[in-house]
Amino acid sequence: MHSTDPVTRAACKGFFVTHLHLPTVMTYEEVGRCDDVVWGRPRRIQDLYYPFMDVLHSVLDVRRRGYQVSDLTHLDAHPLTGLRPRERLLLSVVSATGGRLVTVNPRLLRASSAGLPVCSPRPSQETAPFPDELESLYRQSLALEVDHAEV
Repeated sequence: MHSTDPVTRAACKGFFVTHLHLPTVMTYEEVGRCDDVVWGRPRRIQDLYYPFMDVLHSVLDVRRRGYQVSDLTHLDAHPLTGLRPRERLLLSVVSATGGRLVTVNPRLLRASSAGLPVCSPRPSQETAPFPDELESLYRQSLALEVDHAEV
């Protein structure tokens, strides 16, 4: 939602707006990776970003999940190349739980060709806003922009 690319930013925001009250799963690893990107920015940017994220994580029906032993072996049957260990673990969680990974990561998107449940967020020309307070905080949080290559 904070991509330097406006098309990616709109698609990602659209995903969260439409999934605000639907169950969404996020691993603790991915939560920490997001924080790591933000913590690398000046404090002023963090202070503009985190009020939005704090409210979003309170409103969004997000279910945080740690890795489990079964996740470590679930993808052994899929010889996926070019993925980082954390990406393999993420795909394993998604596959093991019967979920679908929505991502803009090109390495992970290539996994869809191996039959894994991976897709990009739907393109959106015009994104519906978040509820009022959240939309205001989102607009403020756009002081943070992230280049896709950083993630």
